[in-house]
Amino acid sequence: MKQHMVVLTGAGMSADSGIKTFRDADGLWEGHDVMEVATPQGFTNNPELVLDFYNQRRKQLLEVLPNPAHFELAKLEKDYKVSIITQNVDDLHERAGSTDVTHLHGELLKARSSRNENDIKAWTKDIIIGDLCAKGHQMRPHVVWFGEVVPMIDVAIDICMDADILLIIGTSMQVYPAASLMHYVPKDTPTYFIDPQPAVKSEANLTVIAETATEGMKQFLKLITN
Repeated sequence: MKQHMVVLTGAGMSADSGIKTFRDADGLWEGHDVMEVATPQGFTNNPELVLDFYNQRRKQLLEVLPNPAHFELAKLEKDYKVSIITQNVDDLHERAGSTDVTHLHGELLKARSSRNENDIKAWTKDIIIGDLCAKGHQMRPHVVWFGEVVPMIDVAIDICMDADILLIIGTSMQVYPAASLMHYVPKDTPTYFIDPQPAVKSEANLTVIAETATEGMKQFLKLITN
């Protein structure tokens, strides 16, 4: 039976593809206050701004490609049972060939009813005011905003509880509830943490690789194949 490798990925995973990490040093997201564009209140106050913000993100996503780290993770499925749990709303893991991807914070290439979170549709074009669900409610991006429930967190916890190896890539593990997931893996599970500015240090079962996703994956592959 293949070992179960659980991979937690964040914005740093997609940075090498040209997608900016979540916030710039000044705390703004693409020049916007996060509260304006990533909260239910922001959507209520200015739906046009929020829809335009995500329309721009969607256009960018359709122009970029998976990076080498995405492809290396997909290749690991030959030797491991690989479960990816991502905070990213892009589809780059899937495009690289990964077959088991759980999106904690939703998916940019989907839209949902603003009144029914389970009414979800594939969506690659702009969402505009007047795009309605079958019951007449405005469509919105299928992303989890600050202050909203993370519906896939229980699924992610179950996956982590079955981990033989934990790999964390490109996330500070500071945003909850995602940050809590590493505490659900079985005790003494070998854990590898790839991040150019890690907030932790290597210890007994934790190996820190202070690199970008692409460079860090090269070092990780050497460690697990030696």
